[in-house]
Amino acid sequence: MTTEVPWTLSREPTPVCNPLCRFFRCTKFLAPGRPALDFKRNPPWCNWVDGPCIGFRCVYASCVQLKLLPDGRCSLFIKPKEAAKTAESHEEVPEVKLNLRGRAGKRMRDLGF
Repeated sequence: MTTEVPWTLSREPTPVCNPLCRFFRCTKFLAPGRPALDFKRNPPWCNWVDGPCIGFRCVYASCVQLKLLPDGRCSLFIKPKEAAKTAESHEEVPEVKLNLRGRAGKRMRDLGF
């Protein structure tokens, strides 16, 4: 079900999350103030496992803007489904009649209900 999508290294956001993206963060720290990811190497290197960074498949991968989806895609590149929302918003809303007395009824009439 999961499709292997190769990610490309880029400083700008790409459709698939990559460790060079400016919003990508590794939450694993070797010591206080010393993250495990060394993004200056080619390819980005994880000092915790002493191997290349696997990007979005890592448990410690996160996005500063909270745009990382579980399948590794970046939600900055996903178009919203506006057509479906506009069709639903045009549905008729049934009118509800309230039979309230006293202060509550007066307040509802003031509000236009």
